[in-house]
Amino acid sequence: MNGANARKVLFIACLAVCAIPQVSTAGALVAGILFSLLLGNPWAGRSGTWSKVVLQVSVVGLGFGLSLGEIVSAAKGSLLYTTTGICFTLLLGYFLGRMYGVGGNTAALISFGTAICGGSAIAAMAPVIKAKDHEIAVAMATVFMLNSVALLLFPFFGHLVHLNQELFGTWAGLAIHDTSSVVGAAASYGSQALAIGTTVKLSRAIWITPVVVAVSSIKGGTGNAAVPLFIIGFVLAATTRSLLPQYIDQFEKVAVMSRQALVVALFLVGAGLSREVLKQVGTRPLLHGATLWLLVSGATLSALMFVGLR
Repeated sequence: MNGANARKVLFIACLAVCAIPQVSTAGALVAGILFSLLLGNPWAGRSGTWSKVVLQVSVVGLGFGLSLGEIVSAAKGSLLYTTTGICFTLLLGYFLGRMYGVGGNTAALISFGTAICGGSAIAAMAPVIKAKDHEIAVAMATVFMLNSVALLLFPFFGHLVHLNQELFGTWAGLAIHDTSSVVGAAASYGSQALAIGTTVKLSRAIWITPVVVAVSSIKGGTGNAAVPLFIIGFVLAATTRSLLPQYIDQFEKVAVMSRQALVVALFLVGAGLSREVLKQVGTRPLLHGATLWLLVSGATLSALMFVGLR
């Protein structure tokens, strides 16, 4: 067996191991990163697509573990923080971009990704502001790196300051970039944190559509962003559970399998952090993204702790 085939076999073996319940989300992410950096991802061009598909299917499956009432309650409770946080993040991101001398489009994409939904938000906004390929690549790489750090750092800090599951889930849903790391961090913290974090995050992601349309209108274009289908699937799954309580045991099994599928998705996410991605991130964009994210995360946690969840 040559080296390339050996790496493929080992990669598949790692995916299989991640399907074991004893493997954590953080462990899977770190394993994926180490595999990519030390051995090289044998399917670098495909694993990104695989991770998105597995993640989205998993999120839909998690909906079967929640009632519609729980989703509505969590979404309503975080609405004020969501809208205030998006406006604050975009405004702060603009000034930090100017302070660090980051190009206008790159700064806007990093800010938009931080405010709403990481890579998905960047992809939706890029054509509206006519961003160039290298600007998109830098913004994506910056957010991707910080997103990976968040999955490891948030649970550690949450335990350090003794956050309860409701508070941690809300904080993760409001302050972490991508859905993958929100559900990964929340899942490692507890089942209640996972339910709340996923709901808050998805309600935040819906804002991709109105913000893209608003920016497009200002620039004289036409926004074409739509609500991601997996968010609709998540709500439909919770609705199905609420309407058919007699099948709750079966729905719980689907939710459990979905939580483990998230671990597999996070190994694939980690495997996407290649040396090429690291090279794309310049010092100034990274400083811009890191400073913005840290300030937003700190302000959000402070508000949640001292003002409250409602």
